[in-house]
Amino acid sequence: MLANSLKPFDGENIVVFASGVSNSLETKDSEFDREIQLLRSTVEKFPNKKLIYFSTCSIYDLSKVESPYVMHKLKVEEIISKICPHYTIFRVGNAVGSGGNPNTLINFLENSIRNGQVISLHNKARRVLIGVDDIAKLVSQNLKSFDNKIVNVVYPHQFQLIEVVSTLEKHLQLKAKYELVDEGSAYNMEFDEIMKSYFQGISPEEYLQKLYTTYL
Repeated sequence: MLANSLKPFDGENIVVFASGVSNSLETKDSEFDREIQLLRSTVEKFPNKKLIYFSTCSIYDLSKVESPYVMHKLKVEEIISKICPHYTIFRVGNAVGSGGNPNTLINFLENSIRNGQVISLHNKARRVLIGVDDIAKLVSQNLKSFDNKIVNVVYPHQFQLIEVVSTLEKHLQLKAKYELVDEGSAYNMEFDEIMKSYFQGISPEEYLQKLYTTYL
């Protein structure tokens, strides 16, 4: 989803690296090594281009800080800061788009509801979301102003999972089967003023509805 939405920005002075590990539950070293090798070869091939890399806001989730996926993303960020003369790292929330990876949060929830599967909802967990079209617009509007920086790209609100599911139920006109589990945590993160300005006037419920109407 990200690669397709950002294809127009790949150009003479910019290379968009959107070929990372797609499953946040991944544990295979071979998958992590593949991304690092591809990253290094891309930088060697385009040494004078500004590298755009997509990391994850899961870095701020205290329940995931020691997961292989998050540790890998932090390692890649460090490598980029050392080997790239010019870069921007966008830490993205849970991306929402049409089709794509079935492991993304919204795709997983939609498929589970449609198939009548029981979902375990961590009632202490919070998630940050953003549509792929908004990612593309935010990147295009701020690409030149961000150099050698890390930027959080999210709708500026931490959604409760029950909030996400209840709005999805209304959109699909289907009842979800779920059980509440006393686990999870909120993100220890701040929202950039650019994100607050971009999404000004759109309430969390309105944004959820917009995401579902646009992409599902």
